[in-house]
This record gives sequence, C-alpha cells and structure tokens, in this order.
Amino acid sequence: MNRVAIILTALGAMGMGEPGAHPAPQHEEPAAIETTAQGVALGAIGRRIAAASPGDVVEIGEGVYRERIRIDRPVTLIARGRVVIDGGGSGDIVEIAAPDVTVRGFIIRNTGADLDGENAAIRALAPRATIENNVLDDVLFGVDLRQSPDSRVAGNRIGGKRLDVARRGDGLRLWRSDRAVVEDNVIHDGRDAILWYSKDVVVRRNVGRNCRYGLHLMFSDGVAITDNEFTDNSVGVYLMYSAGVEVAGNRLIRNRGPSGYGLGLKETDRFAVRDNLIVGNRAGIYVDGSPFTPDRPGEFTGNTLAHNDVGVVFLPSARGNVFTANNFIDNVEQVSVAGRGALDANRFWDGEVGNFWSDYTGYDQNGDGVGDFVHESYTLFENLLDREPALRLFLFSPAQQAVEFVGRAIPAVRPEPKFCDEVPLMRPQPLPACAVVEGGGGGLGLTGAALLAAGAGVIACAAPRRSRPGRILKGATP
Repeated sequence: MNRVAIILTALGAMGMGEPGAHPAPQHEEPAAIETTAQGVALGAIGRRIAAASPGDVVEIGEGVYRERIRIDRPVTLIARGRVVIDGGGSGDIVEIAAPDVTVRGFIIRNTGADLDGENAAIRALAPRATIENNVLDDVLFGVDLRQSPDSRVAGNRIGGKRLDVARRGDGLRLWRSDRAVVEDNVIHDGRDAILWYSKDVVVRRNVGRNCRYGLHLMFSDGVAITDNEFTDNSVGVYLMYSAGVEVAGNRLIRNRGPSGYGLGLKETDRFAVRDNLIVGNRAGIYVDGSPFTPDRPGEFTGNTLAHNDVGVVFLPSARGNVFTANNFIDNVEQVSVAGRGALDANRFWDGEVGNFWSDYTGYDQNGDGVGDFVHESYTLFENLLDREPALRLFLFSPAQQAVEFVGRAIPAVRPEPKFCDEVPLMRPQPLPACAVVEGGGGGLGLTGAALLAAGAGVIACAAPRRSRPGRILKGATP
C-alpha cells in the first residue's frame, strides 16, 4: 500500500473520511481530544462549533464524521460537498439547542433504534431553526421540532429504518412549534408525519409515501395543507381535534392500509377541502363528527374522487357538511353511511350547484348543464352493505345482482335514499391542477384525461329516454 493510501485509510478509521473519498480540510484534523465543560468528547464538527461565535457560518468539508453533535449557539452549519454524519447506530445525531440555527446540505444517517428514547436524526429544541436540503437515511425519527416555533423544514429527504411500521419512528414531528413552514420534503418508509399542538403551520409541496399516516394533525389549528402528494400509506391525511384547516390541491392516491382513507376528519371544525385529487383509496374521504360545532359548514368543493372503494364514508355523527362541484367517478360505492343513520344533516348541493355523478342516469333536456331529475342513491344492496360490511365479499357477484333485482321489482323492500343531489351536474367539472401528471409522477396510473373520459362515457349512456322540460324534484316520477 502506498503512502497516500495509508493516510486515507487512517483518516477513515478516525471518522474523517472513507477510502477513496476526499479528506477533510487539514485544519479539521484533531491535535488533541477536546471536551465540553461536562466532559463530553467533541468530534471534528463539534470542535468547529465550539470555536464559533454567534452568527458565524461554519463550513464542513467532505468526509464521513462519526460523531453526535449539539449546536448550542446561533450558527449556520453548511456541508461543502458530500458530508456524512454517521450516528453509529445509537442515540440521536444532531441536537439544536440554540435559536436561529441553520443545518444545510448534510447526509445524516444511522440513528439508534430506541423507540422509548425517540432517537432522532435532527432534534430542534429552540425557535427559528432552519433544516434544509439534508438527506436523512436509516433514521428512527427524522426531524423532531419540540417547542421550536417559526422554524423551516425544507427540501429534505427523510427515509426510515427497515422495520415493521409499528416499530418505526415519525419521519417528521412538530410539537408546540407554531408558524413553522414544512415544504418540498420527501418522507418515506416512516411511521407518521405529525403535528401536535402546533398552530398556523404551512405544509406544502411535500411527498409522503409508504408510511402509516402521510400527515396527521392533532390539536393543531390554522394549518394550510396545499399541493402535497401522499401515496401508498395507510392513511393519506388525517385531521383530528383541529380547527381552521385548509386542505387544497393535494394528490391522495392509493392509501389502502387497515384504515385506507385518502382524507380522514375526526371532530375537526371550520375546515375547507378544495380541489384535491383523491384516487384509488379504500375510502376517499372519511367524516366522523365533523364539523364539530355549527359555527361553519364543512366545505367540500372542486374535488375529484375516482376509483375508490367508497367515495365518501360518513359516520352518523357527521352533520353540517356541504358538497358542491365535486366529481364522483366510478367509485365502487359513491357514498356510504357506516352503521345505522341518515345523511339528512349533510347536503350535496348548494343553490343551483350540485356534483357530477358517473352513475347518474337522468338527462338534461334544456341543455343548462343540470340534470332534469334529482340524483338519489337507494340501492338495496348498498343499504345492506352499509349495515353489514362483510357483504362486500359479494360485490359484483350474482348475489348482488339478485338483491338489486328484488329491490327494483318489489318497491316495498326498496330502502329510503341515502342522500339526494337536487341539481346533479351533467358533465364532470374541470380536474384540479394537481391532477396534471408529468411523466407518470407518483405512479397514479390514471391521467386527468382518462378520468374525464370515464365521466364522458357515462354521459353518453345517459341519453334522454324521453323529453320533459324542467327539473323533476325529489319524489316525482319521470
């Protein structure tokens, strides 16, 4: 082995580099072991931080640094080149204990796997932390903000450990971190991305996949969730005990775990759900006890719910929701009531604006874009299915067809309609901007054009059976 190879190997053994990697700058090599006042040994990065003054920019050269770091003063820590901080499989790796700290551009990997200790790649314990453009790999918890308001988490890629989902940590967690901005991150193979008691947070342009909850809110008010993509999780977005939440322009695709909701709402208040693409989930939207108070109706408008097992699942406790200008396209069951109950306290139209239903069979004789007959759902098999979910086994079977035949042939056994749209739309509404798929991004498998074509095919089948001017109101016979 030549002299250069021996030096590089030695540096690798000291945690300063890997064979074949560029060595760290000469001034970062230790002259002696340094410790903090508490007697904790400092690595190369730790010594640079200890020597910095508040407001300094500390640049770290290429290499692999096997150490754990505590940042106790307001500095900007920047990686120059490929800088790896390896936790060695135990404990936390980076702790931010001072306000106004920035950590940018690092590869941080290999935390401990202690769920009780909540081992994290980056934990911030002070306000105004900026954590951006880092790669967190093989980590239990990714970014953990604790009482760290006005922080920014942006452009990071966060990957969890290869563990069963119940043994993983959260890729992102905010606790009492008001006014944080979370944007342009990719979070995969973790447990949850969760906000606890954090107000006025902005969550935008993130991707969450192969997790339990793509995004989970608990007691977090005034949160804006926009332009994100949550795919292949158990639940895409779940809102619990929160108020003033906006969910707009998101893609919620193939969330099919034990719960399998694209979007779930539990006792959530003053919310708006607008212009989302909700496709291929077990249940597109799940509504439980929301809105929680009568202060303001729950607003669902401009969403496209397509090819879900159920478009919208209501618990009987859900009251005061209004659905307008949404597309319900080829869901196996468009609307379901889980358990006994009715949807009388929720409306599927407002004024002269209803929704588009791919299973609507009426017509529009006067060409005003509104069906001349109300859209009601009262199929006997669906009524039985809502009360006995185990009957889903017989979907699309001769047994289902036989039950439906009985319901049509014997009006006495036909159930009351589950819901009514007084002004059903004849054509699908324009798809939300988030439905535009560039190069098949996100693995949707259905382009916006395909969804619209599905709706158009239904329209072609709904040609007028006979002409009759005006709209036929509920209870009338065509």
